[in-house]
Amino acid sequence: MKQKVLINVSMDGHSCLCCCMLDGRKVRTKALKIAVGVSGVESASLKGEDSDQIEVKGNMIDTVKLTTLLRKKVGPAHIISVEEEKKEETKEEPKVECIAWPYGGGGGVPSYCSYPIYEVRDCHESSNPCSVM
Repeated sequence: MKQKVLINVSMDGHSCLCCCMLDGRKVRTKALKIAVGVSGVESASLKGEDSDQIEVKGNMIDTVKLTTLLRKKVGPAHIISVEEEKKEETKEEPKVECIAWPYGGGGGVPSYCSYPIYEVRDCHESSNPCSVM
């Protein structure tokens, strides 16, 4: 079952264990790495006006585990939506091509091109540098 999960994560920047301040770009990268590391995730991308939402697509994603990891390692995270990804069923109609035959001469019968037939030379001739005998 394919899923599409949207999670809102606070990615304004936060302090890590060594008391240094991480900027938002590093936090977004870290959040995407965490999201892709969860089993079942096939792709992850940033959404929203401030790129504060992560859209994750995959099979049988454990959304609670993903949200918990994001809360521990990035900051406050909330599940916005979990949807089943549906495939759009489009029925392809068979293509019908109309062939317009040129008027005149052939009475509506198509004409065929003929190509000249070239002579096949024997490999044993001295003019041909063929090494196979």
